[in-house]
Amino acid sequence: MSAADQPAADQPAADQPAADQSAANQPAAFGELLWTPTEALRLRSPLQRYLDWLPKQGVGPFPAYADAWQWSVEHPAEFWETLWRYFDVKAATPYTAVLPDAHMPGAQWFPGATLNFAEHVFRAASDDRPALLFIEEGAEPVEVSWAELRRQVAGLAATFRAWGVGPGDTVAAFLPNTPHAIVAQLATASVGAVWSGCGPDFGAQGVLDRFAQIEPKVFVGVDGYRYGGKRIDRRAECMDARDALPSVEHTVWVDYQFPEGPGCAESIRWDEAVAGPSAASAQAPEPELEPELEFEPVAFDHPLWILYSSGTTGLPKGIVQGHGGILLEHYKAIAFHMGVEEGDRFFWYSSTSWMMWNIVLGSLLHGATAVLYDGSPAFPDITGLWRLAEKTRTTMLGTSAGYLMASQKADLHPGRDLDLSALRAIGSTGSPLPPTGFRWVYDAVGADIWLNSLSGGTDVCTAFVAGNPLLPVYSGEIQCRALGCAVESWDTEGKPHIGEVGELVLTAPTPSMPVKFWNDPDGHKYHDAYFDVYPGVWRHGDWCTVTERGGVVIHGRSDSTLNKQGVRMGSADIYEVVEKLPEIRESLVIGVELPDGGYWMPLFVHLAPDAVLDDALKARVAAAIRAELTPRHVPDELIEIPGVPHTRTGKRLEIPVKRLLTGADPAKAVNLGTVDDPALIDWFIEYSSRRNTGD
Repeated sequence: MSAADQPAADQPAADQPAADQSAANQPAAFGELLWTPTEALRLRSPLQRYLDWLPKQGVGPFPAYADAWQWSVEHPAEFWETLWRYFDVKAATPYTAVLPDAHMPGAQWFPGATLNFAEHVFRAASDDRPALLFIEEGAEPVEVSWAELRRQVAGLAATFRAWGVGPGDTVAAFLPNTPHAIVAQLATASVGAVWSGCGPDFGAQGVLDRFAQIEPKVFVGVDGYRYGGKRIDRRAECMDARDALPSVEHTVWVDYQFPEGPGCAESIRWDEAVAGPSAASAQAPEPELEPELEFEPVAFDHPLWILYSSGTTGLPKGIVQGHGGILLEHYKAIAFHMGVEEGDRFFWYSSTSWMMWNIVLGSLLHGATAVLYDGSPAFPDITGLWRLAEKTRTTMLGTSAGYLMASQKADLHPGRDLDLSALRAIGSTGSPLPPTGFRWVYDAVGADIWLNSLSGGTDVCTAFVAGNPLLPVYSGEIQCRALGCAVESWDTEGKPHIGEVGELVLTAPTPSMPVKFWNDPDGHKYHDAYFDVYPGVWRHGDWCTVTERGGVVIHGRSDSTLNKQGVRMGSADIYEVVEKLPEIRESLVIGVELPDGGYWMPLFVHLAPDAVLDDALKARVAAAIRAELTPRHVPDELIEIPGVPHTRTGKRLEIPVKRLLTGADPAKAVNLGTVDDPALIDWFIEYSSRRNTGD
């Protein structure tokens, strides 16, 4: 048994929860044991079933997870081929090899194989439970059966085929997180076309920054969405975006929030489109039998969808991922590292713009019910997502570190105040969850909850480092490196090390790495994004520490490095300390290299109501950072701000703000279409101007 699987001396018995409710409100430290899986949980987990299956195939056995991980990254062709067999991937034509070329970028996976992602989704269909469970803010859940999902996908796919949509074409969707988006994506995939989605919270320019690049043949638009107790009208923005895309030949219009409105000119309404080409035809011929669901076999690396980089400092890059790579990755990641299986109810708070929406879609591969929500996570108050979990009997609730920390600051006790008896796991991603957030989950939600913190990226539509139902949970630490992900932490000389902060790299390819970037024919943008620092090695852009027991701590983005007095520091470490103080709602730390060779590290703080940034609070902040980190982590200045700007997926805009503070042209420093509150960027522009002019 490896160190990663060895019980600590103070680890409780296997069938006893590790968290102690009496520990509530005590300081949390990195590495504190909070939970260990019961023997029953281990044995019934999809991951353990796979590990038990391997020896029957002549692989292993592996005494500990760490041994299985080592095998998976040292023998990638063998590992990924076992997944193909374990999940019984259906191919119209067989592959001729698994990994004939492992060089990055450009690794080749399963050449010769043809398949279809959507076909595998419907292999998991069950009449015993709903495929989708949809909640509109303030309303009751609505079930969509597998039969109804199949009917709508078949109808829309038939309409697409009648329009001549197939491999090589793109479908762009301006939709909220409703069943319409799931149906449209699966219909697009089934005909072999390429999907690209964008949430309706984006403005018309943000939509065009994405969709103009891909020249969609079909545009699926919506009249609005729901947020904060209001109907948000997006008819004008939607139609403006559509009209600015000359490639669009057909428009499908969703009447959702404003059905009383006139709709969109020159469009087919949703109900007609999903009824099939007869209903969608202007000729309206005699009704035919309902369309059959058919699947276009495509190559393993045929584009499935286009996701986008954040685009905070320029046009977002179109990240193309393939049918086969996503299929295998989502089989593995969602089953083994999220524990999802048939009968579960899987929810992750997301918009259609974020890769976590694609993960929710992927849960259908396992026969789970995908829980969809259109609304604010804090409606009618901060308990919003917890009440959603109660109402839907969600088994895994996925959210952000920010929401968990906000719940802690609000002194919520969801496990005490709500019926969360169906909930067995909580997922956290988007930014590092600090140890206090880990502790709060076990104190306030439940001692037997599996807290699944994970980190990866849109680039691969999965997590490199993830949860593990076979291992304990330690505060502040992601449980493991995911199977098949050759993650290492590299020092400044490009050598792997343990227990030290370094660059997160992958030394071997995975199938869900991008097939390419859109409109990047020679691949130079793709190369420069990941391989310009370490040739042939994926540099992800995060600081991380691989611990002695095999866990991983994420310290923040390495491309917004704090490097004070020659010491590299992670911004997440500072946030964790500062945001425990009740006076500070959120913070943003920036490191700026000065023209004279000096270094300036300000900490911008968004205060809680009625808090004042006086000398006493400044002293408390400095003392807390000095005590829990080092004197070098203490900022040079504390500055009050009206709020912290984020991307629309909730990531703090460290790099754009740093560029503004160094005097960059605002138009080039940040793309306002990607910002949750552009007025906050205006504040930093004005502040930077005053500082640089000495006003």
